[in-house]
Amino acid sequence: MEDAPVFVEFDPESDCDCPGCIHGRRSMAHALPTRLGGHPAAHGARRALVLVAAAGTVLGGQALPAAAAAGAGTPPTRPDTRPTGPDGRPAEDGPDTPQGSASPLHGGSGTPAASAYGTITRTEIIERARAWIAARVPYSMSAYWADGYRQDCSGFVSMAWNLSGNEWTGSLDKYADRISKEQLQPGDMLLFHNPANPTNGSHVTIFGGWTDSARTHYVAYEQARPHARKRATPYAYWSNPDRYLAYRFKGVADAEDPEGAGEVADPAGASGKVIGAASAVPRYPGAKAFGPGADNPYVTRLGKALIARGGQRFYRSGPGPRWTEADRRATRAFQLAQGWRGADADGLPGPRTWSYLMKGEGRDIPAAGGSTGAYAGSAGPRGAPGYPGRGVFRPGRSHAAIERLGRQLVRKGFGRHYARGPSPVWSESDRRNVEAFQRAQGWRGAAADGYPGPETWRRLFR
Repeated sequence: MEDAPVFVEFDPESDCDCPGCIHGRRSMAHALPTRLGGHPAAHGARRALVLVAAAGTVLGGQALPAAAAAGAGTPPTRPDTRPTGPDGRPAEDGPDTPQGSASPLHGGSGTPAASAYGTITRTEIIERARAWIAARVPYSMSAYWADGYRQDCSGFVSMAWNLSGNEWTGSLDKYADRISKEQLQPGDMLLFHNPANPTNGSHVTIFGGWTDSARTHYVAYEQARPHARKRATPYAYWSNPDRYLAYRFKGVADAEDPEGAGEVADPAGASGKVIGAASAVPRYPGAKAFGPGADNPYVTRLGKALIARGGQRFYRSGPGPRWTEADRRATRAFQLAQGWRGADADGLPGPRTWSYLMKGEGRDIPAAGGSTGAYAGSAGPRGAPGYPGRGVFRPGRSHAAIERLGRQLVRKGFGRHYARGPSPVWSESDRRNVEAFQRAQGWRGAAADGYPGPETWRRLFR
C-alpha cells in the first residue's frame, strides 16, 4: 500500500501523467529561462522585448508596442500533439488526446470492432484494478500489458471492467450509465472527457470508496505516472473537479453491492477507515449468516469459494443462497484440511475460516479417493488440489491457484515462457505454458487455447 498523504492543497503531484498535469508542466517550462530548461522560443521573445524597450529609450522614448515588437500579435499556439502520417501532417486515425485510441487487446492496427462486455461483480472490478497496482504496471500511452490492455488511464478502466477491447475517455461512457455522487459505489467510474480539447485534462479513475463521512475524499484506483496506483483523492479529482461525471458500468452484477460497505485501512496513511471501499477480502458477515435456515448472498459466496478450494464433490447443484448440508460438509472438509478439530471443524464458518477462504490461504480440500461427485474430472487424483474453475484463469485475475498452476508447469518442464515468476496474477506467460502442455497431450484448436479446463488440470497434477 502506497503512502499518499491527504494534501491540503489539491494540486496534482508533479509526476502525474494525466493531460491536465502535462499541460501545466509544459506551461511552467515555457515560463522558465533557457538555462533552467525553459523553451528557447519563449526566452527569445522575452529577450526581444528587452531589446525593443531599450531601443525605445534611445530613440526618444518612442518604443513599439511590446506585442508587435515581439512578433506576438496573436497568442502563442500549443504544439499539435496528434500522431503524424508519412507526409508530416496530423493523422486522422485517432483522437487528439495524450492517451491511446480505441484498439483491440494487445493493440493492432485498423479500426477495432466495438468492445463487448459481460457481467462482473464490484469485488472483481476492484480485484482486477489491484492486480495492476500490485504488479506496478508502468504508465504508457502505447505499450500493452500481458493481459492485452493499454497501460494508460482509459486502458486501466477497460481492464478493470473486463471489456473485450481498449477504449479511451471519449468512448468509455458508452458502457456505463450516469449516476449521482450519492450513488457512487466501489467499481464505478469518475470520468472527465474534454470533447473540445481532449488533451486538456481528460482523465478517468475507478472509485474505490469514501475515506471520510463528509465524502470530500475517496480512494481512486488509476493508471498514472510512474505506475498504477491507489491513493486518497479529493472529490472529484485534483484538477477540474467540477467537470468529472460519475458512471456505473452496465455490466456490474451487484448494483446494490450485497456485501455492504467494507472497511479497510486508510490508504492515505492517516487514522480512520475507508467508508464503502470494496476489499478483495469481503468482511465476515457474522455467524448468523450461516447455518440451517440461512438464505443470503454470503452463503453463495462461501459455496463458490469452497468449490474453488476443492469442494466440488459435495455439491450436486449450486451453490446457492440457501444454506444446505452440502455447505456444511464442504466447510467441515476445508476446516479439517487445515488441521483443525472439535469446535473449530464444526462445518460452520467463523471469521478464520472465512478469511482463509476469501484470501486463498491454507490448504485445499483433498480429493476423497479420486471421487469427483457431480463435477466429473475436476477433483483430480488423491492429494491433488481441486480444480478451481475456469473463471480463475482469465486476464487480470489474481488467485493462489494461478501460482500453483505455474509451479506445476515448471515441475513438468513447461515453464520456458516465464521470464520471472510464476505469480498469482494470470499472465500471457501462463497461457503460453499451458498451451504448450496441452499441445503435448496431442490436443489442437480450442482444446489447446492455453486456458486450463478440468482435464488439463487433472493431467497436470497427476
